[in-house]
Amino acid sequence: MYRCPSTMCFKEVITMETSNSIQKWLEENAGAYTGMADKIWEYAEVAWREHRSAALQIKHLSEQGFSITENVADIKTAFSAEYGSGKPVIGFIGEYDALPGLSQKTVPRKEAVAEGGSGHGCGHNLLGTGGVAAAVAIARWLDETGKSGTVRYYGCPAEEQLLGKTFMARAGSFDDLDAALNFHPAVYNMPAKGMLVGLYDVRFRFTGTPSHAGGSPHRGRSALDAVELMNVGVNYLREHVPEKVRMHYTITDGGRVPNIVPEYAEVWYFLRAPNRAILDEVFDRVGKVAEGAAMMTETRVETRLMGGCSSLMNNHYLADLQYQVMKDIGPIGFTDEEKAFAAKVNTAYPERAGDDFFKHFQVPEAERDRIEKAITEPIFGDNFPAMDAILVETGSTDVGDVSLITPLSMLWTACYPAGVAAHSWGATASAGMSIGHKGMMHAAKIMACTAALLYSEPEHLKNARAEFEKKTAGLPYVCPLPPEIKPEDIVPKM
Repeated sequence: MYRCPSTMCFKEVITMETSNSIQKWLEENAGAYTGMADKIWEYAEVAWREHRSAALQIKHLSEQGFSITENVADIKTAFSAEYGSGKPVIGFIGEYDALPGLSQKTVPRKEAVAEGGSGHGCGHNLLGTGGVAAAVAIARWLDETGKSGTVRYYGCPAEEQLLGKTFMARAGSFDDLDAALNFHPAVYNMPAKGMLVGLYDVRFRFTGTPSHAGGSPHRGRSALDAVELMNVGVNYLREHVPEKVRMHYTITDGGRVPNIVPEYAEVWYFLRAPNRAILDEVFDRVGKVAEGAAMMTETRVETRLMGGCSSLMNNHYLADLQYQVMKDIGPIGFTDEEKAFAAKVNTAYPERAGDDFFKHFQVPEAERDRIEKAITEPIFGDNFPAMDAILVETGSTDVGDVSLITPLSMLWTACYPAGVAAHSWGATASAGMSIGHKGMMHAAKIMACTAALLYSEPEHLKNARAEFEKKTAGLPYVCPLPPEIKPEDIVPKM
């Protein structure tokens, strides 16, 4: 029997028979979902262009009896799929966008399918499909048990642009959820308790005066000079911001030819911070640096906020609940062939000590021996409890906006070899073969069985909601996108 992880509640809630039934269904139907993941891996559609990937999931969910709502938040590649009726409403959060430039074959060496092509270097082919699998499995279980409740899967575009779910959140798509579950491919199996930072996506476009750079440079006012001075100013600003703030940029327009003083130049910034107050302050200070650069060069600057997402707040109660499920399901069993593949991939990445994977976690004494054994392997199959409760990671995801609307637990599962960095060819290779498949189906089992607990025992949702309300007291969700930003302003025309 499962037991509630809270010290306040230890009642038995669902039987091993229920857990085994859900796991068995997913194992028997794994081929449908590994096939779906592989198709989406082959499509490798980047942000806002995930038309075939979304259509594939819509078709499958419709065939499984889900009702479909397309064009959510006026985005063609955003949809929701719903099964059942009444309360509680549990959401599974999916994604399916790829990354540019990460085309890769399923081999343990860098070898592109198409040079310069896109690839699933963040494993979103697995992420979305694992959510679909869990949603269908729990829908079947609701039918078998006669329990009431609504299952909802969200097909969310453009996570790599950190905008899809933000637009959906602004449209109210997640407002009626009682809880949400999602997972992300990683190098270990662990529910998350830590935070991820919020982000603003902002462009600074400078306009100057063109002139002949050789014959009459004194008559020109260089927009590129303004961009470069702004970047220097921001680099000095780095000393004077809180520790977890990140400011990174790329110059998207620096002029056309050297012998014309650039009339136009643009720099694109991502600004990240642990909460909205700090993020707004940093945005304001960076804006002042841009204005100063414009003054120094006698140019004009236009600041355009292109998007943003909120910081991620994981629900600790749900994380503990998921770990109870993980202990019952057991570890992922990787074969000798998969371990050999993983070992070869690992050799392509900078060498690092094995304990680097866990040194920034709060490791319970009871877990130290298991971790010491695990870090000798080229890929981690064991399940670990959440050990990141005090961490503020400096990555970002638009899942953060969902987490500030309803209790949410993000789960990490081992879809990559231990030495692999996300957003790299090694992640793409692993996401398209059996290592990624196993991590995905492991996540689907954990999420589906956790959902069964939530449908079976209202006390779990009550406890998760109590934690959520305590953490968000006096801080209602406010979308980071200004109302004037519309999806049609961002989504590329097809």
